[in-house]
Amino acid sequence: MSLAILRGHAVFVTCAALATALFLGLGIWQVQRLGWKLDLIARVDARVTQDPVAAPGPADWAGLTPENAEYLPVQVSGRYVPDQDRLVQAVTERGAGFWVMTPLVADQGWTVLVNRGFVAADRRDDRPLPMGKVTVTGLLRMSQPDGAFLRDNDPAAGRWYSRDTAAMARQAGIQNAAPYFIDAQRISDAQPIGGLTIISFRNPHLSYALTWFAMAIGTIALTVFALRRTTRDPSEI
Repeated sequence: MSLAILRGHAVFVTCAALATALFLGLGIWQVQRLGWKLDLIARVDARVTQDPVAAPGPADWAGLTPENAEYLPVQVSGRYVPDQDRLVQAVTERGAGFWVMTPLVADQGWTVLVNRGFVAADRRDDRPLPMGKVTVTGLLRMSQPDGAFLRDNDPAAGRWYSRDTAAMARQAGIQNAAPYFIDAQRISDAQPIGGLTIISFRNPHLSYALTWFAMAIGTIALTVFALRRTTRDPSEI
């Protein structure tokens, strides 16, 4: 076998080894991500069954993350701000419509946006606001600043596709607003209808891991096949 062919084989094997190492690394990373996601799901499942705690105030906001706060049952007392509803497009088990996001000034002076519930698209104006002091119990949800798939929030036009608490507070001129909102629990079947939170986590990591490992195995198999084919004695062909 000529020196040129040997060099070609060396380059080919080196490239195949690098590709295999990359695929194996990505597969191992996805296995690690799978473990993290399963742990997160277990923690959230345990969290949502806890008794409500006081909604976090300004002193706690910096430490809130999806991992330690999302879907935490909370409770807050205060008064809703009238004429400040923001309607966010939604599709639920009850059909298409809107989430009704309303600022609530807590007794301590800070403000939190409350998702008071769902209103049907053809009944969007049927969303009476409780007056006076109220106590809201629900699930803490972190702000959703990225809009929806292929749809960006347009505050100036009043078109909302995600529950971006910072943008909503800014548009309403609200200071000291929480970086989360509360999905209010259902009180009755009257609009807005609360308690429609779907607790789910996308978890494709196992399929991703299997895909990367399969690509690693495939790369090894193709490399062995190619080398055997190129090193065969011509008399055997």
